[in-house]
Amino acid sequence: MEVSGAGGGGKAAGLDALVAAGARVPEWTVLGTEVFAEFLSAAGLSERFTAFVNAQDLGSALTAAADLRAAVTAVALPDGVRAAIDGAYARVGGTVAVRSSGVGEDGGADSFAGQFDSFLHVTGAEAVAERVRRCWASGFAERAVRYAFARDRPPITELAVVLQRFVAARASGVLFTVDPVSGDADRLVVSAVYGLGEGLVSGAVDADTAVIDPAGAVLELTIGAKEQEYLPGPGDGLVATDVDAERRAAPVLAAAELAELAGRGRELATALGGPQDIEWAIDADGLWFLQARPITTLGAIAGGSDQALDQGAGEHVPAGELRIWDNSNIIESFNGITSPLTFTVAAGIYGRVYRGYAKSLDVPEAQLRQLDSWTPYLLGRFNGRVYYNLLHWYRMVGIAPGYPLNRKVLEAALGVAEPLPDDIARTLRPFTFGSPLLRARSRLRTAVTYRRRLRDIDSMMAAFSAEFYRVYDRYEAVEYSDGAEAYAAYREVDRDLVERWGPMMVLDAVLLTLTGTMFLLTRLFLPRAPESLLLAVLGPGADVESAEPARAMTALAERAHADPAVAELVRGTDPALAYTALDEAGHRSFLREVDTYLDRYGYRSLDELKLEVPDLREDPSGLFVMLRSALGRIGADDTAVPGADTVDPDAYLDAHLRGLRRRIYDRVRTKTARCAAHRERLRFCRTRAFGMVKRMIRAMGRDLAARGVLDDFTDVFELTVDELCACYDSAPAPELRARIAARRIARTADAGLVAPARFETRGTDFTQAALAAQGWVPVADVPAAAPGDVLGGIPSAAGVVEGSAVVVDEPRDVAGGILVTYRTDPGWVAALPSASALVIERGSPLTHVAIVARELGVPTVVQVPGSTRRLRTGMRVRVDGTAGTVTVLADGGAESGA
Repeated sequence: MEVSGAGGGGKAAGLDALVAAGARVPEWTVLGTEVFAEFLSAAGLSERFTAFVNAQDLGSALTAAADLRAAVTAVALPDGVRAAIDGAYARVGGTVAVRSSGVGEDGGADSFAGQFDSFLHVTGAEAVAERVRRCWASGFAERAVRYAFARDRPPITELAVVLQRFVAARASGVLFTVDPVSGDADRLVVSAVYGLGEGLVSGAVDADTAVIDPAGAVLELTIGAKEQEYLPGPGDGLVATDVDAERRAAPVLAAAELAELAGRGRELATALGGPQDIEWAIDADGLWFLQARPITTLGAIAGGSDQALDQGAGEHVPAGELRIWDNSNIIESFNGITSPLTFTVAAGIYGRVYRGYAKSLDVPEAQLRQLDSWTPYLLGRFNGRVYYNLLHWYRMVGIAPGYPLNRKVLEAALGVAEPLPDDIARTLRPFTFGSPLLRARSRLRTAVTYRRRLRDIDSMMAAFSAEFYRVYDRYEAVEYSDGAEAYAAYREVDRDLVERWGPMMVLDAVLLTLTGTMFLLTRLFLPRAPESLLLAVLGPGADVESAEPARAMTALAERAHADPAVAELVRGTDPALAYTALDEAGHRSFLREVDTYLDRYGYRSLDELKLEVPDLREDPSGLFVMLRSALGRIGADDTAVPGADTVDPDAYLDAHLRGLRRRIYDRVRTKTARCAAHRERLRFCRTRAFGMVKRMIRAMGRDLAARGVLDDFTDVFELTVDELCACYDSAPAPELRARIAARRIARTADAGLVAPARFETRGTDFTQAALAAQGWVPVADVPAAAPGDVLGGIPSAAGVVEGSAVVVDEPRDVAGGILVTYRTDPGWVAALPSASALVIERGSPLTHVAIVARELGVPTVVQVPGSTRRLRTGMRVRVDGTAGTVTVLADGGAESGA
């Protein structure tokens, strides 16, 4: 072994550090940068090298690099250079690994991981000399040049090569001394494969992954498929060999080996001065450390790259400053585990749209700049779940006039179970001013503009709809055959629609104001009115556009019910096969009606704002799931209890309110209903827009998979929007596959956690243990509710129904039962005709589905804590949508395992 010095490059420096820290490292030596410089000079390649170094743009750099790479590969090795290579090989001898070691490679800022070539299991002087030449040539490979330009760094031009004794490993892998995705220092991560590590670093082998805590205990262990292992071949190089089923299902490393790795890893991280990415191997002689480099992505996490995926969307929060996270009705849009792409697209849109909203209210430029410190962080993502950054939403409400009233309505609209204390709410200003006079002048201008928007909201909605459908009609029917074309369309649509959407957010503020006014008028004019009256009078009207899919689904179910053969086939066929089965059975008339539904509403889906969920056109099985449920409702007995309080708002008002007060009430009510209908239309436009973007994203995913950037097109959803854009604007990040793999592993672990409805953080320095103390714990069995138990919630749609509970995570096989679910999204609307009542654990009476449920007369209770865990499919329950209760009845049992 020899110490390299600066001329040995990044890998050699890492090996120096490992040896100095007392790590067990296989014998090695280095051909320093001076050997490569001598090669360029003696081979007559200096001018070509200078042309590459002086290239100012990516195109000219790629051209110069290709010319130089071809020459490096073709020219004969000068005698002095060959002697240096032979001498280095003699110092190690036997079978070696030949690894690139550029100056700047494996550094603290840029890893250049995978950009240069390395070769394992190389024997003999001729083979070693050829592999050294190929390592040099790889310094000018297109991927390495693009990586440097994408990172805004100069390409590496000082090239060294490490020769290291080859370890014939029975197991190998990578050790991260902190979690490389979240940056959590309490989680050390080990990836392990059988045989050599080539399969792991290339992504060809699905590795075991273990997460280990500071005490050495294994917190999580994911067993990879490990279908193959890479072993030394009969000559130079490696061969992939199948792993038998028994070894594939077993962990690569024993608990004692994991503990040893974890302990040594933490020691090395301390000795090397920070978190490390360490390559290791185990052979018959024990554990070896092959290389080490700083974990470069941690800087990006701290600066908001991967931090945009977890723990506050990358917002810098001063130490000790409070943040409150509430999932409220955000889960109507983003239920459960939400992909990185969906979250980062949504968070970016929210931030830009609400800045545009403030600008449309004539907020001064200085105050708009202040918004940039918090509007990008209206959402956060924790363990894969999306939350409102609640304090910022209160700030957002303060942009428009009427904050004291509007914030109370906001709490109802979001379904916030615990209102914010007044002493906190009063401090949440959206921006500050230099003097009271400036503040008064600005707020007066905003109030005048807001009043004008309130007056003109109908014409604003008409103009927006016309422009939206102009853009939508232009892009909706395009079949993208090229990823770059889809990307260009996505960027244009994103800019156009976000710019137009911002001013329309005044509609939410106007609806808050009007709803609050209706609440005050009801309390003032009708102090004895039942609580359900306000919900009844706030409806957008029976003709609201968002109810159309439900009505169309009911009509389709009635058409199927009229033909027993069709109905039987729909009920008895796997939804994924139903379309083909109907076609083969000759039911083409009915299929034409199905196609009509798909033409009109095919952009929809369950979880329709999640980009990873295919729409009905791509996967029509969702339509047949809902159709089967709607069929079950046709002809079912009416289970409503006689005498249920289903307030007729007009009859109640006729009986209790007359004269001037009635005229005032009706005027505000009409305006409120019209704005509620506008809001539903706007949300319908949002659904259409996301459906359009889904098709563009899928085209990009398939393009990137075809180009070899991704292993599968669905990997695109594991990228952030910035990472996706980089694939087209510059070059894919070299560690993209590793990030995707880490995120998929994290997704599996996240799915096993309970997601609390609300929790708090302070600053950014909090741990998983702190989150666990607030409810982020593994899913535990919750005892079922007993007969007589009453689960309380918020009344949302009046009526009383008794029936069998059907606990579902998607609208399937409800068949007239009482649908119990954690949350709904607008895609559930088509399934409402199949349910006799709704019980929703999270949400609010003002959410999309709750509004449509009232229009369709489906009794509904929302915000029923623990309902999906305490109720079981088959339980007999009574839902009182007027009182907001769910009572477990004595008759009727639960299905086992439900």
